[in-house]
Amino acid sequence: IENLNSKNIFLINQFEIKKSILSDNIIEELSIYKIYPSTLIIDIKKTKFLALTKKDGEDYFIGKNGKLIKKDQSISNLPFIFGNLDIEEFLKFKEQIDKSNFKFEQILNLYYYKSKRWDIETKEYLIKLPRENVSEILNLFVRLSKEKNFSEKKIIDFRQKGQIILDAK
Repeated sequence: IENLNSKNIFLINQFEIKKSILSDNIIEELSIYKIYPSTLIIDIKKTKFLALTKKDGEDYFIGKNGKLIKKDQSISNLPFIFGNLDIEEFLKFKEQIDKSNFKFEQILNLYYYKSKRWDIETKEYLIKLPRENVSEILNLFVRLSKEKNFSEKKIIDFRQKGQIILDAK
């Protein structure tokens, strides 16, 4: 946008500037204000990184804006997503987690399946989720995980409707 320095503020097209800046995947929001006679204020909000994934042998961050950002730094507390990821499905899934009492920060790895089903791996558990009612199931998991005899179980399978399968593996 350096080429704007010599342009008349009345001739500057805000939409072209937005298009140019938003082409960078790391940008989530952008506002442009003209203060006459000669000032242009550009307010840029960087997207939040939600998870990591691998595509075509390259590591990428998944931004809150739904875009893949090539990994160029190390952030160790983000979950890694395995599977042929559909970012839109991930954002819907993340929204369901946020609606529940389950803390997203507990997640080490996520496994995405073609059937649009997810598994969550934490330090203590592998949680196999159904396709529907994810936030309700996660709330149930949080309640169950507080039980004394539940701590021995390592795999919790909620895929069968009306059943919970526990395994100590």
